Amino acid sequence: MPDVLVRNVEDDILQELKSRAKKNGRSLQKELQMIFNSFARSGETKNLSDEETASKIKESLRGREFSDSAELLSKDRNSI
Repeated sequence: MPDVLVRNVEDDILQELKSRAKKNGRSLQKELQMIFNSFARSGETKNLSDEETASKIKESLRGREFSDSAELLSKDRNSI
């Protein structure tokens, strides 16, 4: 199995990863393998088309109410 080298990891990030590994009873290397595997298999790395991305965003916002930005901009411009 190939190795991966990650350079210039910020100290606070490294400490967080070490704490997470300790909490889970794993070595840092094993914890990173678990994180990489979980991320890669979650589908988050899937390349979506613009239409798929828009649909996903639209679905995540379904049921929420938003203010009319044109109305807000008009009010803001009139207050100047």
